[in-house]
Amino acid sequence: MTKEEYKQELFRINTDYDKTVFIQKYYFDGSPYIFWERDGEYYHFKKRIADNFEIEYTNINIVGSARFGFSPYKFTDFTFDSDIDVAIYNESLFDKFFDLISDYAYLIKSRVILLRKNQYNQYIKFIKYFSTGWMRPDLLPVNTTEFKRLREEWDDFFKSISYGNSEVGNYKVKAGLFKSQYYAEKYYKYSVEQLIKRLKG
Repeated sequence: MTKEEYKQELFRINTDYDKTVFIQKYYFDGSPYIFWERDGEYYHFKKRIADNFEIEYTNINIVGSARFGFSPYKFTDFTFDSDIDVAIYNESLFDKFFDLISDYAYLIKSRVILLRKNQYNQYIKFIKYFSTGWMRPDLLPVNTTEFKRLREEWDDFFKSISYGNSEVGNYKVKAGLFKSQYYAEKYYKYSVEQLIKRLKG
């Protein structure tokens, strides 16, 4: 799909059902651009991530410019400097983080944990993602031992499959964690809504 074809498909969207079909068809179905005609390697890449987190490989999906060959929002081309953006959606994995984050919020509320301004800003940035059903574990506050460990484990794993160390090739791999595919679809539907508004001016 070219950028122009993508834009034409966007302008055909009229209903919420159309948005759902668009997202499922183009964001979640089939192999991404980076794995064009390499379906088997895409499976092994997803399986590598799934096995690390003990979830199903079907809970892993490449999104962003690595899926389309261009950014689906900025329309810039995928290049050797681009990142590989991975969406993970699994309720059990999400809930493991949720329990810790809930405890952390109560510790802040009761002033057991006091945050400096930069820590508070980082926490708010994390919560903005979290409140919409997904999270960036690489943005976890690091002022507790448990969060520091989780963030380091997350970062270390994705570094271990970046820059020539996995099927995806010589790129940096990053990931976000969604509560379920429903929340992933909801997030991308919102993004598409905003994009359509911008394109229509």
